[in-house]
Amino acid sequence: MKILILEDDESLKAVLKKRLIANGFAVDCAANGEEGLDFLLAGSYDVVISDIMMPVMNGLEFLSAVRAKKIDVPVILLTALDGSGNIVKGLDMGADDYIVKPFEFSELLARIRLVTRRNAGSRENILTAGDLVLDLHSRTATRGGRSIALSAKEFDLLALLIRNKNIVLTRELICDRLYGSEESIESNAIDVYIRYLRKKIDDDFDVKLIRTVRGVGYTVKEE
Repeated sequence: MKILILEDDESLKAVLKKRLIANGFAVDCAANGEEGLDFLLAGSYDVVISDIMMPVMNGLEFLSAVRAKKIDVPVILLTALDGSGNIVKGLDMGADDYIVKPFEFSELLARIRLVTRRNAGSRENILTAGDLVLDLHSRTATRGGRSIALSAKEFDLLALLIRNKNIVLTRELICDRLYGSEESIESNAIDVYIRYLRKKIDDDFDVKLIRTVRGVGYTVKEE
């Protein structure tokens, strides 16, 4: 399970990340809502844990932007003891749960289990773009009813693009989501995989889904 933490308190963020990793979670961290939104648009997360009071873009502004983009990831808000007004506003805006600082780590784990169970039945396991369909459970792809064989990396890249369809993803963001920031890869690796995908899902079809934005990156465009 992958978790995104939005917290500007560096010590709290470090502690949460360390303890969540120790409990088997993969964790990314951001210092404000704007940075967190960039992470969310470029990748897939099971839960977001967001502080409300942050600089640049606070937690409620972040939540508003997430729901406006129709991203249904569960969001748990972190708030101070006197933040009842923000809690009500956050829940009305689409937050799934909240937790009041200071809190026990065991309570946070319980909240994570709660929101993931609550959303398990409603979260989408099928990704679509036009007549292209990806099944995330079986890791299969079809277009126009025709089965398409994809390698693991091709499937992950295509899923990333479809999750963010109509949004241009830079090569740097794609590399980070597919390989991680510490893995060394060839500079043209993403271009090569895009070429493979185009051959498999676009070449035999009139409507081309994968678009290049010159000098920026790639997107799956759904009219």
